[in-house]
Amino acid sequence: MRPRLRHRSAAPLLALGLVLGAAGTAAAHVEVGSPTAQALAVDAEVAFSAEGESSTAGITDVKVVLPAGLTPADLTLAKAPAGWTFTPTAEGFTVAGPALAPGTAAEWTVRVLQLPDAASLVFKTLVDYSDGHTDRWIELPQGDTKPQHPAPVLALTPAAPGARALPTDGVTLFASASASASASPPASASGSPSASGSASAPTVAAGGGADGGGTTAVVLGAVAGVAVLAALVVLVLRRRKSAS
Repeated sequence: MRPRLRHRSAAPLLALGLVLGAAGTAAAHVEVGSPTAQALAVDAEVAFSAEGESSTAGITDVKVVLPAGLTPADLTLAKAPAGWTFTPTAEGFTVAGPALAPGTAAEWTVRVLQLPDAASLVFKTLVDYSDGHTDRWIELPQGDTKPQHPAPVLALTPAAPGARALPTDGVTLFASASASASASPPASASGSPSASGSASAPTVAAGGGADGGGTTAVVLGAVAGVAVLAALVVLVLRRRKSAS
């Protein structure tokens, strides 16, 4: 059996709770919290902490499955260990980088465009270590039974009066304007996402060229339309002369 760190200092966990506010999972090995843990909250920061539970290996990456109502396009990386980057995945996202020192917690924060209208959000999480081991924090309580590997859960207070879900085009605009600095540029000028899954920022940067091409196409189309209309007028006039 690989050696594990059993001692858990209360001070770091207390500090995390004070910073994040009301929401988070108590006594979990991966914790999540937010100072604005309210349904439909806009531009909310959500912080995670994955404990380093090995005395011989460090955390190299963490994979998070997003709950219903959130997509990778809704998130940008706000804070992470030095050298770590944010990569969208089919089910959520991965934060990864140089291995942390054994026993060191991986702590990162994401900024969310808008939290879903829900009572709680479950973030199933896989923590990978430099020795190849993976801790799977994906279990949910069953009745009164507490799981051995609980998934982190963010409890949300009810939405503020009058709060509404943002339109879809607002999501696209936010994702384009605030893509992570660690994202890779698009593979081609067509704007297709790169292997990292995040190409919004380069798309915005290249927007001037794209808009210029679109304007040129519109002008050419208008000229062609005028030419066709003129040809039709000439044809009608000739037919009238022939008929007379």
